Formats: sequence, structure tokens, C-alpha cells
Amino acid sequence: MSTPIKTGLCSYGHSGYAFHAPFLHVHPGFELTAITERSKHLAQQRYPYVKIFPDVMSMINDPSLELIIVNTPNYSHYEYTRAALLAGKHVVVEKPFTVNSAEGEELIELAKKQNKLIIVYQNRRYDSDYKIVRKVVEDGLLGDVLEVEFHYDRFKEELSYKKHKEAASPEPACCMISAPT
Repeated sequence: MSTPIKTGLCSYGHSGYAFHAPFLHVHPGFELTAITERSKHLAQQRYPYVKIFPDVMSMINDPSLELIIVNTPNYSHYEYTRAALLAGKHVVVEKPFTVNSAEGEELIELAKKQNKLIIVYQNRRYDSDYKIVRKVVEDGLLGDVLEVEFHYDRFKEELSYKKHKEAASPEPACCMISAPT
């Protein structure tokens, strides 16, 4: 058996708490080694064996880490992914990969130059509905399937009050959407 990949998680918000950390904790191929958490200290309670960093850059620069999971606000994906690649780490990046294609292309080229893997997090392939449909198709229950289209529709006319989900860059509070009342 190979040595587990020493992994750092950039944020312990919803995606860190609900998706990334639990998976990394139980998967034998990964060792959840570090988490960035500035104030709540919830990660240390659930995973007392991990090293907690007060900021992302300190964690990225930890020489013991091999893989960095960038699950921070959208506008910071480019900055942290670039820093992780330059620090010699492999990277998994939350969706959206970057806020524009030029940044994405630059990161792909940098990953090639650094001989590191970079991938966008694709969690939907593990959802139960996808797995069931996949099994039905593999078992031939539908005959020859020529084309499949999946939708995870979440259209809402109003923008989210969560600034990091709507902005391509940090904006002053006066210019962003306020929380619903």
C-alpha cells in the first residue's frame, strides 16, 4: 500500500466541513494533515490530529504538504492555486476553477511547468442519483444509450447574500448584496 497523500484544506466553511474533511478523514489514500481556520476552531474539535493554520499562505508553504484543496471564495481560487503550484503542491480547486478563462489557462500551464496535477473538484459523480443512473445504464436496463444530459438546476433570480458566491473579486460592503431580512 502506498503512503497517504498529506493534504491541506484551505477553509473549514461549509464545503470543508460537509464535503472535503469527512472524505479525507476516511479515505486511506489521503491524510488530512492541515486545515486553515481563522476563528471558530471547529476543525480542531472534530479532527484533533490536524495542524491548524491561521491563514492560507502559511499552510500552503508547509513543506510537509503534498496536496492543497482550494475551497475558498471564488475570487481567491486563482491566487491560492497559483501559490500552491509555485510551492510545489498538487491542487484540487472548487468550482468555479477561476473567475475568467485567462487565469485558468495560466494555472494549467503553470501546473504543467511545475509537473503537478491540478483538477477541479467534481463531487456530483458521487451523489446517489448519479450513481443509480450510472448503474442502470451499465446494466443495460435502458438499451443502447446514445446521449445523456444531467441538470442540477438552481436558478434563482435574486443573487445570494453570500458575497463570495456572486463576486469575481472582493467588493466593498456598500456595493454587495445584503443578507435577506
